[in-house]
Amino acid sequence: MVNDLIKINNDRIEGYEKANVEINEDDEQGLKPLFDGMIAESKQFKTELEAIVTINDGEVAKGALVTGKLYRAWMGVKSILTAGGRRTILSSCETGEGAVQQAYRQALESEDLPDGVKLLIEEQQSILKASYDTIKELLDRAVAATEQKS
Repeated sequence: MVNDLIKINNDRIEGYEKANVEINEDDEQGLKPLFDGMIAESKQFKTELEAIVTINDGEVAKGALVTGKLYRAWMGVKSILTAGGRRTILSSCETGEGAVQQAYRQALESEDLPDGVKLLIEEQQSILKASYDTIKELLDRAVAATEQKS
């Protein structure tokens, strides 16, 4: 279960890195600093989770969840970024963040987690929920702005 969260964080890092590559150089939408912060979050979480696996004599997962929903959402970011605007970018990010939340909920529902591990996962989920809420708020604003123009 912890290795799945490592992979989800790998997916998240990869997704936001791809998004940053595709954002235009002027970053007139101001998303690059936000995405950089989310990359840093996932790198920290991944390190914490890897420590848990290592302490328990496990093998740390490498790579991403190639067949997972989150990976597909992030892979869609590149084409979406080139074809859409702020609203489209944020919509794709919201999908990815929703998948992260689902993965963390599933991990917390596992009865096999020691109390310390469960506490760490709860703390990470709380921070990730704040990131999700930020993306959702920005998306809601982008939707409202688009509708006002119509």
